[in-house]
Amino acid sequence: MSENARPVTANKAATPTWLVATISGAVGLFYAYAVWNAIGNLVATLGVFADAGLTLNPLGWFIWIFAALFPLLVWGGAFAIGYRRAAHELFLVMITGLAVVAVFWLNVVAYTTLNSASFLA
Repeated sequence: MSENARPVTANKAATPTWLVATISGAVGLFYAYAVWNAIGNLVATLGVFADAGLTLNPLGWFIWIFAALFPLLVWGGAFAIGYRRAAHELFLVMITGLAVVAVFWLNVVAYTTLNSASFLA
């Protein structure tokens, strides 16, 4: 190596903050819908079972509260993984996280539909 040789560095510009916020916010609305859906189903479940004189046991509370918190945790994890990456990579990480939330939500709906007696007090 000669004395004049410079180390090779990646000249990669950071993704603008407004673009990170726009992508995270736009995809975040779908995550927020999942949270809203979980809270709505918790309220509906409590209403239906209250009419029958029943309530949720600790497992039932855990299922519905975790169903509301899980999308927020996944969004935070996806943002932490992707906010320093290129815009298209951030978008792909956010969409992948949304797919994980969708699969989790289908599992919650299937479990609460087929095994509703297991989380009633």
